[in-house]
Amino acid sequence: MKRKFLKTGDGSITIHLPEWNEQYHSKHGAIAEAKHVFITSGLQYFVETTLLNEVFILEIGFGTGLNAYLSYLENKNSNCTINYTGVEAYPVASEEIEALNYPQLLATPEETFKKFHTSKWEEQTLIDSNFTLTKRNQFFSEIKDEHTYHIIYFDAFGARVQPDLWTVEIFQKMYHALKKDGILVTYSAKGSVRRNMQTVGFNVERLPGPPGKREMLRATKK
Repeated sequence: MKRKFLKTGDGSITIHLPEWNEQYHSKHGAIAEAKHVFITSGLQYFVETTLLNEVFILEIGFGTGLNAYLSYLENKNSNCTINYTGVEAYPVASEEIEALNYPQLLATPEETFKKFHTSKWEEQTLIDSNFTLTKRNQFFSEIKDEHTYHIIYFDAFGARVQPDLWTVEIFQKMYHALKKDGILVTYSAKGSVRRNMQTVGFNVERLPGPPGKREMLRATKK
């Protein structure tokens, strides 16, 4: 599938798929969306409300590595240890990673961001003393984790282009993968997505969305 680069509203680059008219991140701001949905409404919220000193995160759609990198930066000066697992069926090519400008905009070392992509798949990599990364090359339908994660970043392509990734069956897998009181956050606020989450047992709340979106969803396993 043909891929292009798109500069989003906050100056950060994302990958655009013309055939689907879909991109990896919001055209209103890749970094802004990731920070709002996954860091502020996900990681920050969970750590502040639970005060745990070790957190396990599962990302559905590792993609450009932006969510993982922002989680690492958010956690850099804390006493919390993060064990991060990113699942991706179709890894982004190395030449595409070179075109992304996240380290420059975030004023962080480029070699650190590259480490998220040069680390081996299916192996745990120590990014620093309180952040480990494991990348798994698999389809979301193959996930079989049970009671493992505190937070899920659900960042799959939208239901408009890949409805099979937003089904009851997929959210059942997410529910099983979470520990009790674990949370799932996603940029989507689609009614059918919310209902599918509720069907498998999630308590779902609508939250203010990132730039360009009115709402997003956060689901809690009770």
